[in-house]
Amino acid sequence: MAKNLVIVESPAKAKTIEKFLGKDFKVESSFGHIADLPSKELGVNVEGDFKPKYLVSRDKRDVVKKLKDLAKKADMVWLASDEDREGEAIAWHLAETLKLDKEKTKRIVFHEITKSAIQKAIENPRGIDYDLVDAQQARRVLDRIVGYELSPVLWRKVKGGLSAGRVQSVSVRLIVEREREIQDFSPEAFYRIDAEFSNEEGQSFKAKLAKNFSLKSEAQQFLNSNISSSFKVGELEKKPVKKSPAAPFTTSTLQQEASRKLSFSVSRTMTNAQRLYEAGLITYMRTDSVNLSDEARKGAKTAIESAFGKTYSKSRNFKGKSKGAQEAHEAIRPTDFSRHSVNVDRDQDRLYELIWKRSIASQMSEAELERTNVKIDASNHNESFIANGEVIKFDGFLKVYLEGTDDEDIEQEGMLPELKVNEMLHNNYITATERYTRAPYRYTEASLVKKLEELGIGRPSTYAPTISTIQNRNYVEKGTVEGEKRKYSKLTLTNGSVKEEKLSEKVGSDKGKLVPTDIGMIVTDFLVTHFEHILDYNFTAKVEEDFDDIADGKVDWTKMMKEFYNDFHPQVEHVQENADRESGERVLGTDPKTGRQVSVRLGKFGPMVQIGVAEEEEKPIFASLSPDQQLNTITFEEALGLFELPKQLGKYEGESVEVNNGRFGPYVKYGKKFVSLPTGVNPLSVELEDAIELIKEKKEADAPIYKYQGLPVQKGKGRFGPFIKWNNMFINVSKKYDWDNLSDNDIITLIEDKIQKEKDKLVHSWEDEGIRVEKARWGRHHIIKGKTKIELDKKVDASKLTLEKVKELIEKNAPKKKKASKKK
Repeated sequence: MAKNLVIVESPAKAKTIEKFLGKDFKVESSFGHIADLPSKELGVNVEGDFKPKYLVSRDKRDVVKKLKDLAKKADMVWLASDEDREGEAIAWHLAETLKLDKEKTKRIVFHEITKSAIQKAIENPRGIDYDLVDAQQARRVLDRIVGYELSPVLWRKVKGGLSAGRVQSVSVRLIVEREREIQDFSPEAFYRIDAEFSNEEGQSFKAKLAKNFSLKSEAQQFLNSNISSSFKVGELEKKPVKKSPAAPFTTSTLQQEASRKLSFSVSRTMTNAQRLYEAGLITYMRTDSVNLSDEARKGAKTAIESAFGKTYSKSRNFKGKSKGAQEAHEAIRPTDFSRHSVNVDRDQDRLYELIWKRSIASQMSEAELERTNVKIDASNHNESFIANGEVIKFDGFLKVYLEGTDDEDIEQEGMLPELKVNEMLHNNYITATERYTRAPYRYTEASLVKKLEELGIGRPSTYAPTISTIQNRNYVEKGTVEGEKRKYSKLTLTNGSVKEEKLSEKVGSDKGKLVPTDIGMIVTDFLVTHFEHILDYNFTAKVEEDFDDIADGKVDWTKMMKEFYNDFHPQVEHVQENADRESGERVLGTDPKTGRQVSVRLGKFGPMVQIGVAEEEEKPIFASLSPDQQLNTITFEEALGLFELPKQLGKYEGESVEVNNGRFGPYVKYGKKFVSLPTGVNPLSVELEDAIELIKEKKEADAPIYKYQGLPVQKGKGRFGPFIKWNNMFINVSKKYDWDNLSDNDIITLIEDKIQKEKDKLVHSWEDEGIRVEKARWGRHHIIKGKTKIELDKKVDASKLTLEKVKELIEKNAPKKKKASKKK
């Protein structure tokens, strides 16, 4: 038996660490937290000292028993959970739950999983840092109280099944307020002047006027004034500029840059970073420090000089701006700078490369540029055109990496030809293009993280779960609108005359942006009205500072909780008793047919239009909003139009055709088949000819592309990507196949691989009984009968199960059907 037991949070981490320790060490995983607050009660003593009631969850009992047994037999237990507050709390729970002897327990931390880091940690153990534990407890308890007390208020006053949270509700508020700014914004037209000139050698370059014109007539007049004008270089300024690299990644900057450059969601970034860390490839990925250790800077210097030469190397330190940043920690970096890439899987490979480039670039020389500013004078007027350009004299860190930006309007400066003062220029054209002032941009996941960090709301470990939660709760969704066409005019002066063109462009795309739902807006309005203190940005940031002070041992966490609860709880009780129900109701007008009130509001099953009110003798009638309509923007005409659905269009090939709104959007129904309408198409505008066209397209798409064993093969795209369907079997088509040009061999391979996979996971099949036992993920097994799926304990040897034993397990574990209550 090994003398030393090392406990970490994850099996992957355990596997990596085990490689660096000798036979006297056994490394086991706790699979994250082994204890937490109960799920069906508050679990906090709010009448006393706010002591939390921690329970070992049912699915962790076997893990705890195993760790207890191993700990009893070991001479020393090493608690090696992560180095942040969450990790410290896990170490504390392990010590308490396993009843570890303090004399035989050591706490070790490391920010990278390498042999040297693990050995250094073993040589420098410490005790559990109870200040960090208290900071984590304070966060957990405060967030539990806020969620546990606010959520029932929302159930009573808004809608059942809702939830609130200290950070999540503030995040939704940011998104809602941005949406309202956009809705209240009125775009104003203006005319931007652009020009192209050529120098004496015939080299062309672009310039623009320093001012815009408000009116088309002003722009036209300006272009006319240039018809007989001559142009020359009035002023020319060249100045050297140095550009410095960005700091190495913190958690939030990694999330932002992975979103911009790799199109990763925040949760996708953190999942892959976690895997890279556990494999020993990068340092700890939850950090707000931009520091690099001396050892890391030396490693970067060696890698830079080896790959690019000494002139590209410049060692530097960065200082973080984040309040409460733990500078003793390191930024996110590769553990081995000589390793430029990894070969794990596509996502991890790309994220590692991004981290390597950012880290290496931070230790490289500045880029040396020459920036040229040119002022172009006209003979017929006093307005000047401006041209700017950059020339890279020495690329420095730009050889490897340039930080991305969230500014969608940013224009990259190009190069300018050699010019000299008073040089005559030929004007190729001048344009006056109608542009519009732009509303504020909706948040992306990356820009929301940036805003939360700027406001001091949340901490690196909270951003990913917060953004996932607000989407899972249906308060916010990723936009799907690709934009709409907008007409604009363009005046062009060329060859001595001005001509006008009428053009169109696509604007207003919200694809992938965070858009609040109706319920998100209603809940935010209710919380801001009744709990403004909790949703105040400054309050939320102050709470984070209090957590930092607790971690530093400056504040007693129970005192902080008492002060918070004594203000918060009475307000909850007051709102529970006195606040009116909130449904987001808007009165739109009067129905011209019946004279009854038309309104929109949130109903039991979602947003709806209502004609009539409950007090009238005739009952109100209702219609659901379509998925692309919102309570706060739907018009009176659109609301009335919903009562015209379903709309009968006629017949096609003997089957009736109608158009309607459904749960997943508008559709055409043809016989018993359904065809979704394209995004943005109003169902009321669809005529029979349009519907027939869609039906034909659907038929063509559903037509078999191949026959295998006499059965047709179809292809399609679903929520999980492209697939083929054969014999009622759906088979995902991975990126290694050319989806648009699947060959016969590809189809056969996909089907045969799927059949084999199904055979391989089948342990037992009793077809007469409709029962089977299959392998599942992580070495587990499932019993499946119809829609019932029962997960077996890992200890059960599935290969030895009999039909009688399986039936017994189904009877014991299958959900019991509720008996219908008898009507009195």
